[in-house]
Amino acid sequence: MALLPAASVRAQGWPAKPLTMVVPWPPGGPSDIAARPLAKGLQEVLGQTVIVENKAGAGGNLGTAGVVQAAADGHTLLVTSSAPIVINPSLYKKMAFDPAKDLIPVTNVLRMPLVLVTHPGLGVNDVAALMAQIRSKPDGMVIANSGNGTPQHLTAELFMDAAKLKLSHVPYKGSAPAIADLLAGHVPMMFDSLAAIMPHIKSGRVKPLAVTASKRSPLMPNVPTMAEAGVQGVESYAWYGCFVKAGTPPAVVEQLNAAAIKVMKAPEFQKVLADTGSDYVGDTPANFAQFVKAEAVKWDRLVKLSGATIE
Repeated sequence: MALLPAASVRAQGWPAKPLTMVVPWPPGGPSDIAARPLAKGLQEVLGQTVIVENKAGAGGNLGTAGVVQAAADGHTLLVTSSAPIVINPSLYKKMAFDPAKDLIPVTNVLRMPLVLVTHPGLGVNDVAALMAQIRSKPDGMVIANSGNGTPQHLTAELFMDAAKLKLSHVPYKGSAPAIADLLAGHVPMMFDSLAAIMPHIKSGRVKPLAVTASKRSPLMPNVPTMAEAGVQGVESYAWYGCFVKAGTPPAVVEQLNAAAIKVMKAPEFQKVLADTGSDYVGDTPANFAQFVKAEAVKWDRLVKLSGATIE
């Protein structure tokens, strides 16, 4: 009986040709940290070429729409951050697809916490001192983010809401330009993923104050969680998942899930997790679907709280 799902897939001839893994973000970004090692591993496990195609634009919507328009045969995969799946439906006034109806969650691939960092020139060493400085200014302070509606932006909203702070957002077109202005001292603080900001933490050019995880990061054992720093309810992750078009045969989804889990449990992928301070989050399609639904509810509230909208 245990062999029946795999036998069913083989009877359908999947995979019958090279797979395309669409990443709806620019090359070299955090999504590639999840996608490229996964693609390499799937190629070995499935015995078919896996081509990674970065198709950026419209906050992840452009590449995601391309997957929705592809054949529902399991040969076109989507590996993306959470934005086009659970944030953009609340943020954009109009979208060309409905992720809840048009995509099937296969598995979560990895998640990494965000970290609140400040420019050293700000002169604060912990979250309490930062909050005191913010509250001492009648107009509050500014905080950079990598774009309206991104996890970085909405995590700052979560922080503001939980700590009752006044902050003004400065949105950038991506993490890199936001970090550049933070390093130059043009903005005093930001939330960003551990993978993106870690080189600058190591160099001492930014100061980490707290991580948004439920536990401390092994890469920064001396940096507290937001809860430990005295701000409850600010738990947030940048997560990256694998999806296929709705209508893909269940047997194909199960086989793809099994192959992805095998890759993610292998030493090579485990090293990626360790090097980026990420958590292993491989799961069944059903459990991942429930997680995605809960995330959509969470971020919908924060998008509405922020008042952000994109035409």
